[in-house]
Amino acid sequence: MQFFRSINHVDAMTFDLDDTLYDNEPIIRQAEQALQAHIAKHHKKAAALTPNDWQHLKRAAIAKNKRLASDMGQLRRVVLTAALSGTSADKVEIDVSKSDDISEAVEACFNCFYDARSNFELAEDVHQALKTLSERLPLVGITNGNVNAQKIGIDGYFETILHASTTRPMKPARDMFDEAATCLRIAPSHILHVGDNIIKDVKGAINAGYQAAWYACNRPMKLANEPVSVLPHVALDNLNELTQFL
Repeated sequence: MQFFRSINHVDAMTFDLDDTLYDNEPIIRQAEQALQAHIAKHHKKAAALTPNDWQHLKRAAIAKNKRLASDMGQLRRVVLTAALSGTSADKVEIDVSKSDDISEAVEACFNCFYDARSNFELAEDVHQALKTLSERLPLVGITNGNVNAQKIGIDGYFETILHASTTRPMKPARDMFDEAATCLRIAPSHILHVGDNIIKDVKGAINAGYQAAWYACNRPMKLANEPVSVLPHVALDNLNELTQFL
């Protein structure tokens, strides 16, 4: 553990999820493979789309509605609707209450991805760290992703988990940090945010008045390799070091 700033008494902690509690990249890659296998089996025309075609649909959807950049689930639904219907992404209108064939097919594709995206187990030491912390402090999750916290077995550690969405701008915007502090009823200066991303987590937290602990589970903990514009309060070697703040 390395300190860069003095730390106030910690009365609560907030956690990023992806790449902080687990290595997210191979999980997403496997989920994408599961989705493509489902599409290849059920939707031949969409299966013919190239990676560039999918990227074009994604860019077109965000260009039409920039708030989709903060909502990975809704963005995926828009892109899938465009791919399965042969419609341009900038013309897609999503209504999840509809029961037509395309809507049902989109939900089947989305659920295929979502189930695979949350089909993994956390390391036991991560569970132990979260359990120990949650027994002594309130914890809140703050994530730009959409993992199913109940399925991976972490929902019980957190008071709530905030997911970026079309109405909750993704980190480093301070909206979710402000919402977490309001939920906790604790001053941001006494909340420690733990996350892997120097910009989205560390800079976002500090800009919101939080204290920041930098920890990445998926790469070497070397600040020289990171796009550092602001230093965290502390860099961790492992999550169990957080128990020293209890």
